[in-house]
Amino acid sequence: MEVKISNSSLNGAVTAPPSKSAAHRALICSYLSGGGTVKPIINSRDMAATVGIIESLKNNESILDCIESGSTMRFMIPVAASLGRTVEFVGQGSLLKRTVGEFAELLPIHGVNVETNGCLPFKISGQLRNGSFEVSGDVSSQYVTGLLLALANLQGDSAVIMKTPLRSKPYVDMTVKVMADYGVNVRETDFGYLIKGGQEFKRLDYIVEGDWSQAAFFLVAGAIGGNVTVKGLDFNSAQGDKAIVDVIKKFGGNVEAGEDSVTCIAGELTGADVDASDIPDLVPIISVLASYAKGKTVISGAERLRFKESDRIESVVTNLKAMGVDVTQTPDGMIINGGKGLKGAKLKGYNDHRIVMSFSVAGLFAQGETVIDEAESINKSYPSFFEDYNMLGGKANVL
Repeated sequence: MEVKISNSSLNGAVTAPPSKSAAHRALICSYLSGGGTVKPIINSRDMAATVGIIESLKNNESILDCIESGSTMRFMIPVAASLGRTVEFVGQGSLLKRTVGEFAELLPIHGVNVETNGCLPFKISGQLRNGSFEVSGDVSSQYVTGLLLALANLQGDSAVIMKTPLRSKPYVDMTVKVMADYGVNVRETDFGYLIKGGQEFKRLDYIVEGDWSQAAFFLVAGAIGGNVTVKGLDFNSAQGDKAIVDVIKKFGGNVEAGEDSVTCIAGELTGADVDASDIPDLVPIISVLASYAKGKTVISGAERLRFKESDRIESVVTNLKAMGVDVTQTPDGMIINGGKGLKGAKLKGYNDHRIVMSFSVAGLFAQGETVIDEAESINKSYPSFFEDYNMLGGKANVL
C-alpha cells in the first residue's frame, strides 16, 4: 500500500509504544523461566515472530518461522540449541538474505549439527555445549545477545570473547539488564562476557518499558517544525536509542525532559557530526533531521545498515535525493548539506519500516505532497504509527 503525506506539523502528546527490543528479550527469559507474563507487547510482525516460535517450541514443533525478524532469528537459534532441539528455522522476505554465518561456524564447534548455506533455512540438531565462544563484534550485536541468553541456560560456565570491538553495545547492555531482572547474572570483562552455568531464570510478571526508537520519529518531527511530547519513556533505560535526545540537542534542537517524557519544540537547527556506531537504527530519522538543519552533517559508523531490511544507507540517500537534498553516500554513512528546503516526491519504502516512518516525517515539511510505497512495512514494528501520526495533526492518507 501507499501513504500520501500532505504538509502539516505534529503537535500534542503521544505515549511511546512498548519497546520491541526489551519485549523480545523478556519473552525469551520468561519462556526459559517457565512462567510469568510479559506486557504490554505491541501487535507487530516482529513480536509475532518471537511469540510464535516460543509457542512452537512449547508444542515441540520442528519448523520455526522467524517471519522477517532478524532479532528473533539470531536470538532463538542458540536458545533452541541450548534446549537440544532438532528444528529448522525459516523466514520470509528480506530476512532470507540476512546472514547467520557466525552461528554456522560457532555452533558445530560446541556440539550442534548445522545445515545451512549461511542464511535461512537453518536447521540444527544436537545439544549445545558450554565453553568459549569467539564472536566478531562488528557484524551484529544480536549474535552476542543470542549467545548470552542460551549459555545462561546451560549447566557449565561459558565465555563470549569479542574478536573485534563490539558495535551497538547498548543492545547487549539491554540484554544483560533484562537477564538481571530475571535473576540471571552476566559479567562483563575486558574480553567480552562471562556466564556462570546452572543459573535459573526466575518467574515474574514483566512490564515492558516504552520504546525510544519509535519515540524518535515524533521527537524529530517536533524539533523540525512542531511541539511534541512523547510520554512513557525511561531515562534509566539501557536502550541505546535514548541517545536521540542528545542527538537533537547536538543539532541545536529545543528539548525539554520531564520525569518520564520528552518534549521537542521547533527551533533553528544546525548540522552536526554523528557517530552512529551504537545507534544505527536512528540513522534514517537522523538523516531527516539533518536535511532540515542548516549546514553540513556527517553521519558515520553505520556500515552495518547495508544489511538490514534494506541497504538503509542506499535507501536513505536515494529518497533524500528525490526530495532535492544535497546528500553524498559514504561507505559507512552519508554527508548531508541541509537547510535548503525539501520538495515532495514519490518515494520508495523498500519494504523497510524505518524508511517509511522516517520519510513520513520528512514529508511533513516538504513543498508539495510526498507518496511512499510499501507503507504496510510499518506492521513489522509499529502498526499504529499512522494513527498516532494523524492524532498529532499529521495528514497521512493510507491508500
